[in-house]
Amino acid sequence: MSRIGKQIIKLPQGVEAKLDGGSVRVKGPKGELTRALHKLVTVNIADDAVTVDVVNKEEKFERSLWGTFAAHIKNMVIGVSEGFKKQMEINGVGYKVAMQGKDLKVEAGFSHPVIYKAPAGITISVEKNQITIEGADIELVGKVASEIRSIRKPEPYKGKGIKYIDEIIRRKAGKTAKT
Repeated sequence: MSRIGKQIIKLPQGVEAKLDGGSVRVKGPKGELTRALHKLVTVNIADDAVTVDVVNKEEKFERSLWGTFAAHIKNMVIGVSEGFKKQMEINGVGYKVAMQGKDLKVEAGFSHPVIYKAPAGITISVEKNQITIEGADIELVGKVASEIRSIRKPEPYKGKGIKYIDEIIRRKAGKTAKT
């Protein structure tokens, strides 16, 4: 049995879930998310609770689908009710980040500033050298954070670049001068 899959997902106040053919739709105060379901996964919605089930619980592939789709639906419920947030910081002499309308303008040691256009459903805000990415879809928030980090990854010698707030950069010793 799947430990995650067999758990009942409670719907908080103001969140509703619906089945639309082969997909599940979750709607709440922060937005609306939809995910297509695999043909072996069944979802039951009743009395502010969602349960996920599979056809054959003995098959390893179906058990993995069971837990995966239960986790996806739970993340959808959390996303439309509370939302997800990732925080990043930019370090380096002359490295700057600013908002340019709804786009993110990053000056990270290149000859030109890099403009990152935020996708629909994502809110980016900047305060000094910190970037905050917020949205209802956990996968999209993580993808945007990863793309922003890839503009200038942190380097191990001086720690310059864009990194997550909780990320620890393992520092290396530089070259030593001959005496």
